[in-house]
Order: sequence, then structure tokens, then C-alpha cells
Amino acid sequence: EPKNQNMKKTIIVALTLFSTFSAMSQSGLKKGDVAPTFTAKDISGKPIDLAKLLKKNKAVVLFFYRGQWCPYCNKYIHQLQDSLQMLTTKGAYIVGVTPETDENINKTIEKTHASFSLVHDNNYAIMKAYDVNYAMDTATVTKYKGFGIDLEKNNGNTDHILPVPATYVIDQSGKIIFVQFDKNYKRT
Repeated sequence: EPKNQNMKKTIIVALTLFSTFSAMSQSGLKKGDVAPTFTAKDISGKPIDLAKLLKKNKAVVLFFYRGQWCPYCNKYIHQLQDSLQMLTTKGAYIVGVTPETDENINKTIEKTHASFSLVHDNNYAIMKAYDVNYAMDTATVTKYKGFGIDLEKNNGNTDHILPVPATYVIDQSGKIIFVQFDKNYKRT
């Protein structure tokens, strides 16, 4: 019986997420664009400097996710973790960017076993640079709370800003060579 409740909750959340994405105007960066550089610290305190990472690695896989509460994001992160050895063997470095707090990033790690860099995007600077940020409307935030998803608690603020799930592969020259940007979260 509790499993059915969780499934029902997941379906309702999925339907709500779908309606949220259809209203967004972000288009993200495109293949061939120069990737905006940034510096941050990952959850383990390691400095993350895109320019330096590009000098040390053949490519950087940069992805944006909403939070530990998102089943689609967790599935994607788990898939990246499963491919980590293959990606690192090919010279790629993986960085995940999220608006969620460090405490919730740790929950993401528990759920997905992610062992690559995950960064809390304080003030959404990285999300804005890549044009993946959007503000949820109050009605949707209220619906999420009804499903047990408290964005204010998850993100540690009252902004209700989330990223469109997106992945960018950036080559050593700083150019974006691959983009996965789809407002339909189910294809993430």
C-alpha cells in the first residue's frame, strides 16, 4: 500500500513538473557557443574552476539538476555515475550544478552514489550564465508543497529558482560541443 502511495505521488509530481516546463522561456546555450567560465567549490570543498579544468582534461561534462527530490534528476545522475569510469578514461571531468543546499546535495549523493563534483550554485550565477534558470510560479510552489516537496527548505531561500535540466560537453578550447537541453524533463 505505501508503494502505491509513492507511485501516485511520483505520477502527480511528474504531471505537475511537465506543466511547469511548458511555460518556460529559457533556451540555454547552443552547440558552438563559448562556455561561460566560472569558479565555485564542490560539496567536498574542492575548488572548481572551469578554465583550469579545461586545461587539465579533454572535456568537461557540465550538467544542471533541480534537486534530490526529483526522481528524473536522480536517475540521470545515477546513469552518469555508472558511466563515470568510461568518461574519465576518455579524459572528461564531470560537474553537476544545483540550487539545492549542501545538506540536500549530500542527500543526492546518498541516493545516487555520485562521486563527481556537485556544486551549490549560490545566487544562481552559473545557471544564469548558461540561461537555464527559471522562477516557479506561486501556484506550482504550493502544489509541490502538497506533494511534500519544499523548495524553500531544499534550496535554503524563498526564490523558487530551478534550472531546466541540461547537459553541456565543453571541449578544451572552451566551446560547447554537445548540448542536451530539453524542457520536457522526461527525456533528461
